[in-house]
Amino acid sequence: MRQRKLMNQINIVPYVDVMLVLLVIFMVTAPLVNPGLIELPSVGKSSQPQQTPPPLEVVVKRDTSMVLREREPGAKEERDVTMPELIEILKVRQAAKPDQPVVIAADKEVRYEAVLKVMDELQKLNVKRVGLMVKPAEQ
Repeated sequence: MRQRKLMNQINIVPYVDVMLVLLVIFMVTAPLVNPGLIELPSVGKSSQPQQTPPPLEVVVKRDTSMVLREREPGAKEERDVTMPELIEILKVRQAAKPDQPVVIAADKEVRYEAVLKVMDELQKLNVKRVGLMVKPAEQ
């Protein structure tokens, strides 16, 4: 009687054939499936619209002199200020409106140190919203 020899290899050809058939089926049916539409919830408007006050602009010129621009109605449009004057004005503004943003607009030729001094003073006064004004790049 002949003894059968054990086979220690797996024949994977049928598995590869099944995987290729499944791949073709998914590739054909995927474009036909419509994605589900999402219904977004709606929220009612609040009774009191929160308007942020217009930002104060601190302009740092080439010679490191500063100009304060106020955009509020009835306020003087622009005025030259020194650092101590700026600090006093901002103290008063922050006491009245703690959420008023302050924007720093510096000439591109100004040393970085001058802008940092203004930012440091704003941080000492606990100004919550500080921004830097830039001109968009032309394309």
